Amino acid sequence: MSNIIIDLINESLSININQIKAVLSLFDGGATIPFIARYRKEMTGNLDEVQIAKIQSERKRYLDIESRKETILNTIRELDKLTPELEQRIVSCWHLQTLEDLYLPYRLKRRTKASIARENGLEPLAKILMAQHENDVANRSKSFIHDGCSDSEQVLSGARDIIAEWVNESEHARSAIRHLFETEAVLNAKLIAKKEALGQKYRDYFEFSERLKTCPSHRLLAIRRGESEKILRASIQIDTDKAIQRLERIFVRGTSESSQQVKMAIEDALKRLLHPSIETEFAHLSKEKADEEAIQIFSENLRQLLMAAPLGEKNIIAIDPGFRTGCKVVCLDAQSNVTINTTIYPHPPQNQIEKSSNTILALIKDYQIEAIAIGNGTAGRETERFMKSILGPDATIDIFMVNEAGASIYSASEVAREEFPNYDLTVRGAISIGRRLMDPLAELVKIDAQSIGVGQYQHDVNQEKLKSGLDNVVSWTVNKVGVNVNTASQQLLQYVSGLGPKVSKAVIEYREESGRFSSRQELLKIKGFGKKAFEQSAGFLRIPDAKHPLDSSAVHPESYYVVEKMAKDLKISVSDLMSDESKRKQIDMNRYIRPEIGLPTLQDIMTELEKPGLDPRGKAESFSFSESISSIKDIEVGMILNGVVTNLTKFGAFVDIGIKENGLIHISNMADKFIKDPTEVLHLNQKLKVKILDIDEIRKRIQLTLKFES
Repeated sequence: MSNIIIDLINESLSININQIKAVLSLFDGGATIPFIARYRKEMTGNLDEVQIAKIQSERKRYLDIESRKETILNTIRELDKLTPELEQRIVSCWHLQTLEDLYLPYRLKRRTKASIARENGLEPLAKILMAQHENDVANRSKSFIHDGCSDSEQVLSGARDIIAEWVNESEHARSAIRHLFETEAVLNAKLIAKKEALGQKYRDYFEFSERLKTCPSHRLLAIRRGESEKILRASIQIDTDKAIQRLERIFVRGTSESSQQVKMAIEDALKRLLHPSIETEFAHLSKEKADEEAIQIFSENLRQLLMAAPLGEKNIIAIDPGFRTGCKVVCLDAQSNVTINTTIYPHPPQNQIEKSSNTILALIKDYQIEAIAIGNGTAGRETERFMKSILGPDATIDIFMVNEAGASIYSASEVAREEFPNYDLTVRGAISIGRRLMDPLAELVKIDAQSIGVGQYQHDVNQEKLKSGLDNVVSWTVNKVGVNVNTASQQLLQYVSGLGPKVSKAVIEYREESGRFSSRQELLKIKGFGKKAFEQSAGFLRIPDAKHPLDSSAVHPESYYVVEKMAKDLKISVSDLMSDESKRKQIDMNRYIRPEIGLPTLQDIMTELEKPGLDPRGKAESFSFSESISSIKDIEVGMILNGVVTNLTKFGAFVDIGIKENGLIHISNMADKFIKDPTEVLHLNQKLKVKILDIDEIRKRIQLTLKFES
């Protein structure tokens, strides 16, 4: 890694150079972001996951630029046009747009107006006009008339085509127009003729205009989607007169006849070449920026969803509700194994209420059911009411409505077929709903994160970047929570730092052949589980009731000796040290500082000894919607209802109020003070009370507010 790139990362992120070097060195040694952030704080100066990920991203960006520079240099060198000055400019350039501007004159071009004019021998005339000394251009142009150019106007037009290309390829010209786009460009959208009926969902953009730099990501992505569906026509415009003035300041000298020809060429260059080129560039850049914002929102929503509190090890009934096809019912034991499955038909058209009631009550008794999970899709609310009517008002069994987004995708997946080859799609769906309640993280990692609907326009953004961003979130969450190596699925294990699909599969195979792990050291017996994999993963893998008490904690095995030394100095066992707060308070951490273990790691160790293996997600709590409503026809403006936040965007929050349609709390209706982002006051799965502001029954839109007297 060159020092130049390290300096550039330092300048870009304002992170100390030594910290950057340490992180890059750890990456080169095969370390992962979760491992570096958790177990190498002394080396990195306590950088967090976000900062470490940014260093990684910036290194890749600058390495890509370095690779592009090499390609450009080689291409120009082969053309025998690489001057020492140009080479130095390219080598010292670290801005991709400027680099491409430098390369533009040397790109292989298709046949253009300018290239045709050159073939007709008009470049000398173009140079004469560009010098702007000639005052009789008509007479001067006559000497260039030949079979390919029959008159003076054709000759001058060809010369202007060449000048227009020079203007377009000028670094200064492109910089001037680019600056106008950066500061003043306006995004326009219009309805394509005769598409009004098809495009009603885009009617806010039928006649739309907004400054590009202030246009929020959700609007831009909506317009781009409307454009791709051929409902809208979008463009990015600048003030043409202002643009021409800036170009004339660069190229026009004096008022001669040749200067007038240059002016004409400038107008043509702007309209035909420069504006379309820079407009395309800014369309791409603005889309890229909107993608980044949308991916960031999706990532944060996914993080909150994955960090949802688990119910834990309970015997539960899980129901995938339905009307005509019935409700698929499964019983899961505390280890999430299926004990029985059946189907009940408590809703129309069958209306087998008594039979369904008897079935559920028998299952509750026979399998000692402690909680009930119901999918929140079709017939979800009706099934919840049915279950409450069975249990009665004094029931001790909690009922949970579970977000079933992506459950159908899991049910049809290869993973589901491997797990439950003897069950059909609907039963697998019910199993997934139940397991989501018991441990949302363990179940949701089996589903492609892009299929979990907690973002905005996730199908319109760059899919490769979206997948990368979401995979990082899943990895961060899994390692933050920790994984029980004796119960985790292969899908969960593969997100553990240092493992991946191949090693996680080997872990499962070893567990099936040899039984439960009794220690972390036993992992080294697995074929393919080397010292590097152990170093990166061991701290995130938990073994409850292990021989060594620290194997159930987040303390890394490389630090066990420090804890053992603490216990020995106090003349107690490690187990006693973990259970006795008074003993831990006697420890002077400064006595245990080593070159490889500093105060940050020691503080982490002490926190972990206090609550070893503590799940940071808390515990799931049941929640009930307002009993009086079941459809949009039941709600009225002014009603105050219970709700759950199901999705967060930059413009607001979508809230499930217990009917098919989610309501929207616009950002302006979230607080009495100005807020820039909904996440300042709300989070995913948050339970709250909302007031109905407006109902558009035709468009199925419900506006909500949090600003009311409770």
